[in-house]
This record gives sequence, structure tokens and C-alpha cells, in this order.
Amino acid sequence: MLVPLRPLAIVCMVLAGLAAGGCATAPDAPVAAGAVPARFKEAAPSASGPYAEAQPRGAWWQAFADPTLNQLIARADRDNQTIQVAAARLAQARALVRAAQAQRMPQLDLNNGASRLGGPLVNAAGGGGNLFSTTADLSYEVDLFGRLAQASDAATLDAQSREGLLQSTQLLVQSEIARTYLALRANDAERGVLQQSIGAFRDTVRLTQRRADAGYATGLEVARASADLAATEADALGLARLRAELEHALALLVGEPASMFSLPESALVPALPTIPPGIPSSVLARRADVAAAQRSAMAAQARLGLAQKSWLPSLALTASGGFASPGLSDLFKMSMRAWGVGALLALPLFDGGRREAGLQHAQADVDALGATYRQQVLVAFKDVEDQLSGLRLLAEQAEIQHRALEYAARATELSASRYRNGSISQLDLLDARRTDLRNRRQALQADWARYQATVGLIRALGGGWDTAGTPAQSAAHGD
Repeated sequence: MLVPLRPLAIVCMVLAGLAAGGCATAPDAPVAAGAVPARFKEAAPSASGPYAEAQPRGAWWQAFADPTLNQLIARADRDNQTIQVAAARLAQARALVRAAQAQRMPQLDLNNGASRLGGPLVNAAGGGGNLFSTTADLSYEVDLFGRLAQASDAATLDAQSREGLLQSTQLLVQSEIARTYLALRANDAERGVLQQSIGAFRDTVRLTQRRADAGYATGLEVARASADLAATEADALGLARLRAELEHALALLVGEPASMFSLPESALVPALPTIPPGIPSSVLARRADVAAAQRSAMAAQARLGLAQKSWLPSLALTASGGFASPGLSDLFKMSMRAWGVGALLALPLFDGGRREAGLQHAQADVDALGATYRQQVLVAFKDVEDQLSGLRLLAEQAEIQHRALEYAARATELSASRYRNGSISQLDLLDARRTDLRNRRQALQADWARYQATVGLIRALGGGWDTAGTPAQSAAHGD
């Protein structure tokens, strides 16, 4: 014999079944980064321990021991507009977190109303006239299946992603300032070499002219020396133009008008930080862009869980109390008070496929942001390997280039002495000086390229590599 079920029992069975289904499909697995190596290919083995994502990155630029660079980055942290935009986006995300958390709290509204009733039917019933009311309405949605909590978690993860993007933006601006500033100082050093060469070429022109006046040289030799002088002066003007552009780029990065910004030339050479060998690959967890991509993927997972729970019922509890009276003077009399309580259990049945489409959209978002996270990890490894290999090869190149510079300087010295004694032609002297100038410029460029690669590696590592978050500084320049 079948026993008919009461409506309350039917509702309880439906709730239990839907709850079981919702719990079984909610995604709670962390986002996988894919297979990653334990250490970098270009780094030597080391016993260094793992790095935590929450480690502070520190003022890494102070490792260059340059007061001007420190001041520029401090000004950029305050006035750079790209950083300001990222900070505003973070403030927006945090406001959304507070809004999501507020949905889990009771909602209280105070309503005041006044209406005029009329019409044949109303007047026939004797109900015509004014109606004044003031009520307080209290509502609370019971988080039966953790939907509101999951929405709050998704908003929190989005805010954490925005925080990572802000840190990534700050690191990007700081590293661009360091690279631009170091390029400007390299420009100053190269212009100094050109000015010395210009002086040497002028001496050669004067000496050759005197020899031509005395009949020991020809006009061709004077023309050759003058051509080399003019070419070197033209190179110096090209570097001056490049320096102006670097100054303008620094002005933009620190958030100041280019017309009001200038940096005087300086002979101060920043220290070159030493990168310790054996950096573990887990240091990439410090990269703010990697952490931000991971948080975005986790937020997408949370939103997928919300989409899966859209089929589940919702329960809202309500209560209201207040006064209603046809006369304003009688509104707050105790005899005019009224109250009510209620509960609303809503179970969606048919929506034409809207929730299914939302679920598919959320799943696609999970797939896309998961792939974005894994791609960001791959990009991080590429960035670090590029800079590590660059530093290794640049160090070897600089060593060889400095040996070539020593030989070229010795050849120029001997050529000048033999030219004054008449043992060699002016063409041999000019060729030696051209070679010397070329090697001096190439040696400078190799040295300053190591500074650029060091900044690039610091940025690729997320702003540092030691346990304190601040790069170690070399004891001697050029180590």
C-alpha cells in the first residue's frame, strides 16, 4: 500500500538530492601549473630552499648603490600614472569583496509611504481616503549550500589577483626606470669616450696640418684626419640626441612633464649586483604576475561552482513591522501597529537553458584562465633562462672585449710614437685610433649590457632572489 507523502517531506527529499548533487560537482581542486623543472637550466645546482609567494620583494634597486636611481623610483611610486590606475583597479576589487560579504548579512530597510485611494469600487467599500505608513523590513538569505560564501571567495580571489597585478605593475615601472637610467649613464660614459677620441683626432689634424705646412705631409692626409674627426663628432651628436630621448622617457616614468625634467651628466658608475648561483625554480612563485594569474584561475573555479549551484533552491527569511493609518496624526498610535514574518523557498524549474549556458560559460572561463596561468609560468621560465644565459655570455664577452681593448690601446700608443718619428704613415695611425675607439665603445657596451641583463633577471625573478627579498650587493664593482 502506497502512503502519500506530505508536501514538507517532498521538499526535504528534493533539498537533500540537490544538495548531494551540488556537493558532488563543486570544483575544489587547485589550479595546476603543469610540469615544471626543479631548477633553471642556466643556473648551477644549489642547496637553497624553496621560496614562498608571500615573501617581500624589497627595495631591490638599492643594490645598485645609486642615490639618483633611488630617488627616481621613489618619485615614480608616488606619481607614476600607470601605478595609480592599477591601484584604483585594486580598490575597485576590494569594494566588490565588501559588497559580496555584505550579501551574507541581514538587510534592514526603513520604508515610509503615503497614498491616496479612490475610485467607484473603493468608495463603495468605504475604503477611500489617505493611507500613511512607516515600516521596517528585515530580510536574510540563508546560505543553504554555501553559494554566498563561494561568491565572497571568488571576489576575494579577484581582489588578490588585482593586488598581484598592482605589484607586477610597480615592478615593471621600477625595472623600466632602472633600465632607462642605466642606459642614460651608459650613454654618458660612451660620450665621454667619444670626447676623448675627438680630442685625439683634433691633435692628429693639427699635427698633420703642421707637417703638411712643412712639406712632410700631403693634403690627402689632412683630409683623412679631418674626416675621422668629423665622423666622431657626428657620432657624439647622435648620442646626445639619444640621451635627450632617455631623459624624456624617465620623465614619463616618474610622472613628470618632460619639459620640467632633466638629469645632469654624472661619472658615478652604479654597483653591479651579483646574482648567486643555483637559484631554485620555486622562486618564480614570487612573481606577482604568476600569482595573479593563479588567483584569477581559482576565482574562475569558484564562479563555476556558483554556476553549478544555480539549480539549487534559495531560502529567504523576512520580517517586517511598522504602522499604517489613514491619518498622519494617528500614524504612530499603538493601535495602528502591524507586523509580519515570512519565509520564501524558491526552486527554479525552467529557464529556457539560461543556467546551462551560464555553466558552459563558467567552464570555458576556467579552461581559458587555467591555460593563461600555465602560459604565464612558461613565460616566467623563458624570461629567467634568457637573462641567465645573457649574463653568462655577457660576462665572457666582456672579458674578451677588455683583452682586445688592452691590445688596441697598446697598438695606438705604439702607432702614435712611430708616426711622430716618421716610421709609419698617417693612415696606419688613423687605423689604429679607429680600432682603439671601436674597442673602447664595444667594451663599454658589453659592461653596461650586463647591468641591463641584471635588471632583466631581477624583474624575471619577481624583484629579488634572497630569503630577505632584497638582492645581495657585490663587494666590488664589476664582479
